[in-house]
Amino acid sequence: MSKNKIINKRFSKAFKLAFTSGLLFLMFAFVSPGEKYFEIAKNIDIFSTLFKEVNAYYVDEVEPKKLINTGIAAMLESLDPYTDYIPEESMEAFSIQTTGQYAGIGALIGIINNKTIVTEPYEGFSAFKGGIRVGDELISIDGKNVESKPTAETSAMLKGKPNTPVVVVVKRLGQSNPITFKLIREKIKINNVSFASIIEHTIGFIKLDDFTPGAGKEVEQAVIKLKAQGATSFILDLRNNPGGLLHEAVNTANVFIPKEKEIVSTKGKLQEWNKFYTTLNQPTDTQMPLVVLINGNSASASEIVAGSLQDYDRAILIGQKTFGKGLVQTTRQLPYNAQIKITTAKYYIPSGRCIQALDYAHRAKDGSVSKFADSVRAEYKTKGGRKVFDGSGLDPDIAVSPSDQSPLVSSLISSALIFEYASVFCGEHPTIPTSFINFKMNDVDYNKFVFWMKDKKISYPTEFEKQLTSLIESSKKEQITVNFQNRLLALKLKVEQNKANDFQRFKDEIIEVLEQQIAFHYKLNKGLVEASLKHDNEIAAAKKILIDSTSYRKILLSQ
Repeated sequence: MSKNKIINKRFSKAFKLAFTSGLLFLMFAFVSPGEKYFEIAKNIDIFSTLFKEVNAYYVDEVEPKKLINTGIAAMLESLDPYTDYIPEESMEAFSIQTTGQYAGIGALIGIINNKTIVTEPYEGFSAFKGGIRVGDELISIDGKNVESKPTAETSAMLKGKPNTPVVVVVKRLGQSNPITFKLIREKIKINNVSFASIIEHTIGFIKLDDFTPGAGKEVEQAVIKLKAQGATSFILDLRNNPGGLLHEAVNTANVFIPKEKEIVSTKGKLQEWNKFYTTLNQPTDTQMPLVVLINGNSASASEIVAGSLQDYDRAILIGQKTFGKGLVQTTRQLPYNAQIKITTAKYYIPSGRCIQALDYAHRAKDGSVSKFADSVRAEYKTKGGRKVFDGSGLDPDIAVSPSDQSPLVSSLISSALIFEYASVFCGEHPTIPTSFINFKMNDVDYNKFVFWMKDKKISYPTEFEKQLTSLIESSKKEQITVNFQNRLLALKLKVEQNKANDFQRFKDEIIEVLEQQIAFHYKLNKGLVEASLKHDNEIAAAKKILIDSTSYRKILLSQ
């Protein structure tokens, strides 16, 4: 029997088994049962036969697994971005993402300017306790050079069974010789709360980054700790929090909302997905003024927490409109230790609204997805009678526009030059400041950065330059006079020459992001938050409304 026939025979059996179980969820939901199962069987047979023909007769050798994965990805992509196929080899990464747990040294790594760099050692774990710092370049692991290896391969070498040793060699800016660390792998549980402190005026500040197991308990502990330190009001920062486990959203809301209150309900195609989730425990605090910070990257579980606190008039939301993810995913087992993460329901917060912003059920002919039109957004009421709306994320009670970022600063960040110079700065200044609340780069420090940038290649076309380039191209196509084209080219040259002054024109903005990255290098998230306080418009607005109790109550009582 030929190789192709053997592959076809094995594939046909395995494929039919896997795809029958998967497609039973995904196809033909709105036809009669008889039609549905006939269509499923028919289309699986077509697909299986099609693959065998391609595998047997296509001019080049095909990779069965790669080809099938492409088909699965295309099928699921037609549904929504959250329905995913998780093959066996990806289960570990998926588990880490959903639980925040793994075994290793406790360090996040990444490729920065072709070097494998430690971008964050997690405080309290082996890498941090051993002395590894932000910006260290990985050279070898257990004697094996990793300088040119992909991040995933290097990361896998750092992971392993708990209590096993690993030797890590790094280069550190400011030190001429490599540094060797002998570390012990351990179970790593990444904290959901990355920062909790009183910032000023007895205001407690809690930064919640994820909703992995324990998120609610961490917020509860932070509230208790800060109250003991004299906090009389709170800011819960959910900006850039992508969400996570639904029950942890309920637990987090329960910190501020009484027992046996509905936080969220889910409704799906099957009766088993129609559920109500209520608070189960006594709250930690239901009285102290509370502000929740949100932005366009606050999604899913973040929106459940912020939305339920808004619906019960328990908190004021400050910032920008949230992402608008009102869909619930469930994992289902597939053959061969694979899984599918599938959207099974929509969720509704206490006022009855679903805040899903994109209408995946009604795609345009080109496959694009549109937001629900404002004209179809329904009005709902909070417990106190305030107007709120569905269909487009959560609207803040106090809108604060995000700060505009210049193209130069955006390019400095995306190219990792800000990160790289922060490593240089810390190498030259090994003494760690006790606090970054009043940390300020002086003119000498800034001029050193500008000098360091002289031999660095950086490109940041402004919006004006893009439009000017487009205009020049149009003038050539339409054969506009050479004189006019020359004027446009002269203008473009002048714009480029003016960019030479951008490091002075945007000095304050560049210093701000440098200070924040330097603070992160020294003291991780604690340093970053401290350095950000004096520039953070949302925190400033939150402090203002928490100090002004009359205005705070007025917003919650407005109808």
